[in-house]
Formats: sequence, structure tokens, C-alpha cells
Amino acid sequence: MTNTNLPIACTLSEPELRQRRKTIIDVFRKMRVTVTELPDGYAYNFAATSEALTQVAQLVDMERQCCPFLKFNIVIEAGKAPMRLEVTGPEEAKKVIAQFFNFAE
Repeated sequence: MTNTNLPIACTLSEPELRQRRKTIIDVFRKMRVTVTELPDGYAYNFAATSEALTQVAQLVDMERQCCPFLKFNIVIEAGKAPMRLEVTGPEEAKKVIAQFFNFAE
């Protein structure tokens, strides 16, 4: 199976999924993340701090294990520009990304 035809499915149980989403939302709110829509997903922008980078890397590590259909890029620009986490995937995955990672409610 190639990366382009991985099933759009998470391996977490429903209770695990709820807890994971809560964890991600709590971290994003604490870091004052802003969201930018991408053609195939979303970018989450946050302050360029070592603590934020560590937290985001830990979240990516957890998510890549249960949602292998997603692609994660942590982008760190030169200078003091905000860092961003880009979460993308196949066309069908964009709705999943929006429902799971977006925290504006």
C-alpha cells in the first residue's frame, strides 16, 4: 500500500479519540494557535519557542501512529517568525483534519 491509498481511518477507540482531541485542543489553545486553510489541509501557526516545538513534535509523534494517512510538516522559518504545523492528506482527509484539529467552536 502506498501513502496515497492508505485508508482514511484512525486506529484509536472512541474514548481514546475524545481524549486525544481534548489534549490537542488544550495544547493549541495554550499556545494561541492560529489556523490557515491549505488546499489539502490546514496550517497551525504558533510562537517560535522551544516548549512549543517540543509539544508539537510530541503531538505529531502520537498522531502519526494512529492516523498514518496524514502528512505532518513542522516549518521553522528564519528569524523570529512563527512556526507552523502543516497537517495535510488526501482530499477526503481534509474534513477529518478540520473536525479533529480545529478548535474554534
